[in-house]
Amino acid sequence: MPRSVSRFVFVLCLGAWVTTFSLAQTDGRHDDLVPEKLGKVDFPISCSPNVRADFNRAVALLHSFTYEEAGAAFRAVAKADSHCAMAHWGLAAAYIHPLWEPSLEPGSLAQGRAAIADAQRLGAASAQEQRLIAALAAFYAGDVPNRARALAYEAEMAKAAQADPRDAEVQIFYALSVLATVSPADATHAHQKKAAAILEPLRTRFPAHPGIIHYLIHAYDNQELARQGLAAAREYSRIAPSAPHALHMPSHTFTRLGLWSESIASNRAARRAAEQHGDTGEVLHSMDYLMYAYLQSGRAPEAKALLKELAKMKLPESASFKIGYAASAMPVRYALERKSWAEALALVPPSSARPEVAALTHWARALAASRSGDLSTADSSLAELVRCHQELLDAKSVYWSAQVGFQVKEAQAWIAFARKDTATALRLMREAADEEDALDKLPITPGPVIPAREQLGDLLLALDRAPDALKEFEKALRLAPGRRNSIIGARRAYKAQSSIAAPSPASRPAATTPKRPAATPPKQ
Repeated sequence: MPRSVSRFVFVLCLGAWVTTFSLAQTDGRHDDLVPEKLGKVDFPISCSPNVRADFNRAVALLHSFTYEEAGAAFRAVAKADSHCAMAHWGLAAAYIHPLWEPSLEPGSLAQGRAAIADAQRLGAASAQEQRLIAALAAFYAGDVPNRARALAYEAEMAKAAQADPRDAEVQIFYALSVLATVSPADATHAHQKKAAAILEPLRTRFPAHPGIIHYLIHAYDNQELARQGLAAAREYSRIAPSAPHALHMPSHTFTRLGLWSESIASNRAARRAAEQHGDTGEVLHSMDYLMYAYLQSGRAPEAKALLKELAKMKLPESASFKIGYAASAMPVRYALERKSWAEALALVPPSSARPEVAALTHWARALAASRSGDLSTADSSLAELVRCHQELLDAKSVYWSAQVGFQVKEAQAWIAFARKDTATALRLMREAADEEDALDKLPITPGPVIPAREQLGDLLLALDRAPDALKEFEKALRLAPGRRNSIIGARRAYKAQSSIAAPSPASRPAATTPKRPAATPPKQ
């Protein structure tokens, strides 16, 4: 076999299995070769055979949302092959965070547009590559809201997927585009089911593909479908352990099902990997999920240790939403889950925080102040919360204006309760619970800090309405299995109800009165 041909074959084989070696750093030196395992990607492109393996690695990083490293990898491909249009396509894709909110960070729009313009200028040799480039160009076109961009991209990806149903990578990216246009208000989860229907057959053919398994977890990341995602959740970290997000992502499913030990293990590993990669956003994201799991497990000392570690971290002044949200949510969770009103009142939102991030702290202070009788502080915190809500309404942020709207009603309910306006308190809290239950969460958070349904149970208990409180805690646990305070509230309500009129054994609510927080998902 001629030497040039044998080299070509070697490059192709190397590209099919994206297992490379990266240099581990010890005291500034590169001493040890550490295997990098990102899963198996084989994305045929018309660029030079010499860049095929590097391009596959970049796509694997992209599929695991390791965006900065993916961008650097695509730049390296573009440098190695100056005529490779798909390298610029990949760079443009790396600026988009399709399942995160916001999907574009400030400055990313201009950078993405420049990258996709380079791809269009160079042109692609195959019709399918041209369609992929056109689809991203549609995302970056015009001055429109992010959702309009996502819808335009999905429409173009549907055309690309229909043009060649056999192209696995195109089908996978199409499934991702479908997930990016999910409506949190759709209780039927139609888009999630559509994406899963695309991905499940591919999973059989490509069991080690990082994108397939990753996007399946996202498709099943809701209470209706969560159990279907458990196998994928346990597999993803084995497929791509070198990607920090692949180590964290399974905890979305574990959180949905109340599997706290597995969530803790997942996020500990993800945090370590993210620190090694220098990915501050993923470090904070993992820590927030870890905080949540510690608190639901009753492991308050370990949760407190996380806060001490957070206080030592030097976060960028202009933090991304991912960093800002987690850094603000963690101390709020720690204080409110433990009902430590004094700690919650001591919290101060960062001066440069986005309104949806600042709202977390104002909401926590309003709740804590009303629960501890400090109505002056409760009113002033509520006023700040209302201001944040209005900013989000003015910015037409549909999802976050709704979330902060729930918080406004919750704060108003507790203030009304403190002023002995029971009817108003119950009406507002029930409205918040019904509205919150009807809207799915985004992947950025493990869930509401304190679900409105759980707060409704607390409010009813405080009004000596134990039977009604028990019903609300049962509903809360169906939506968020294993939540510690919902379980505690259900036990208290059951005990109070039993003291009024002892129920028959058959009526005892087994799902909400376990001897300890549920460690396994309830049967459905």
